[in-house]
Amino acid sequence: METVVVLLNRDLRVHDHPALSAACADARRVAPLFVVDPALAVGHRTGFLAESLADLRESLRGRGGELAIRWGDPVAETMRVAREVSAQAVYVSEDVSALARRRQRLLAEGCEHDRMDFRTFPGVTVVPPGALRPSGGGDHYRIFTPYWRVWSEHPRRAVLDAPATVRFPEELDAGSLPVSRRAPHGLFRGGETVARERMDKWLKYCVEDYAQGHDDLAGNRTSKLGPYLRFGCLSPLEVESLSVNGGDFVRQLCWRDFFHQVTLAFPRINRDDYRPRGQQWLDDRDAAQAWKEGRTGVPIVDAGMRQLLAEGWMHNRARMLTASFLVRRLGVDWRVGAEHFYRLLLDGDVADNYGNWQWVAGTGNDTRPNRIVNPVRQARRFDPEGEYIRRYLPELDAVPMKMIYEPWRMPKGVRGYPAPLVSMD
Repeated sequence: METVVVLLNRDLRVHDHPALSAACADARRVAPLFVVDPALAVGHRTGFLAESLADLRESLRGRGGELAIRWGDPVAETMRVAREVSAQAVYVSEDVSALARRRQRLLAEGCEHDRMDFRTFPGVTVVPPGALRPSGGGDHYRIFTPYWRVWSEHPRRAVLDAPATVRFPEELDAGSLPVSRRAPHGLFRGGETVARERMDKWLKYCVEDYAQGHDDLAGNRTSKLGPYLRFGCLSPLEVESLSVNGGDFVRQLCWRDFFHQVTLAFPRINRDDYRPRGQQWLDDRDAAQAWKEGRTGVPIVDAGMRQLLAEGWMHNRARMLTASFLVRRLGVDWRVGAEHFYRLLLDGDVADNYGNWQWVAGTGNDTRPNRIVNPVRQARRFDPEGEYIRRYLPELDAVPMKMIYEPWRMPKGVRGYPAPLVSMD
C-alpha cells in the first residue's frame, strides 16, 4: 500500500505498538493521527495528555515521521485526513468501551464507503479482551480467579520493537499540539519517555517488594504506572513480559485485563448494574459533596479524597476504602462516586474505574457482594503512624493519633475540621 492512517487513542507510544508497526510494514507512508475531542479533555488529564502527545511527536520525528493533530470528532477528522492523503487503509488499536466501539463501527462504515481497508489491532491489554472464554459456556469470565488461571497460561504475542523509520505524508499539515496549562505537582509527567524510565526503575528496584508494600498508604511502594497504561504510553504486554519477579504486580495487570473483558461483554458498565441487587440509594447531595471535597469528618477517607483533588491520583488502598465509605456508610449511588473518580483520575478508564466501583458496591464481580470495609480499622492497619492522613490533612498535625483513629471523639471545631457525617463506633 502507499498510505495508511493510524488513529491513536489510548496507545501513545512507539514501542510495542501493533497498529503502528503493521502500518509501517504494509505501507510506504504512515500518518499517525490523534484527534483531540474537547468534550473528553477534562481535569488533570488535559495536561498529562498534552505532555504525552508532545513526547510522542518527538519520538516520531526522531524516526523521520510526524504526529498529526486535529480537533473535533475523531471519526470525521480521521476520514478527512484519510481522504486528504488518499489513504488505502485506517488502522486502530481495538478498545472495549461503548464510546470506543461506536467509534470503531463508524470508522469501519466510513472506510467501507470510501473503499478503504479498516483494521483493528491488539495493544490496549496484555491478552485481547475477547480471547478467553469459559469452558462451560458464556461470552466472558464473571469471576476473577478462574480468569487468572487461564490468563496466566494463555500464549502471548511477541513484544514488538519500535519502528526504525516512519515516513509521514509530506502534503499533510501536522497541526498544533494542545498546550498544557496545569501547574505540575511533581508526581506525574506525561509521555512514553518518562513512562519507560519509571517502568525501568520500578522493575529493577521495587517490584519484588510489591506484595509486602503495596498497601502501605504513606509509603511510595506502588508502581504508579497506571496513568501511563491508561494513555498507552506503556504497552501492558511489555510491562508484564519484563515483570519476571512481580507475581502480585502481574496479578494487578490481570485484573485490568479482567475488567476489560467484562466491559467488552457489558459495555454499559459505567451506567447499569452489572448484577442488579435492588439497592435503594440515597439522593444525599450534601453528603456526596462533602465526600468529594474530603470533608466527611473521617480522616482516612478525607485524606484519600484530598489526594485525588491535589494530584489526580489516589493510593489503591485509599480508593477502595473511600469508595466503600460512599456506598456502604453514606448509601450514595456508586455512579456518583465513579463519575467523580473518572473525571479526576489520571488513570481513570471506563473498564477499570467502573468495574472496580461496581465491585465495591456489590453490583459487580465481587463474590462477596455485601463486603464492608471499615475505614477506621483500615487506617490503623495501613497508616499506623498517621503519616498519610497528616500529609493531606495538615489541620490535624497537632491532633493525637487516638482521636484521628476515633474521629467521633475529636473535639468539635478542631481547626475547622468537621464532625463525622455518620457514626463510626
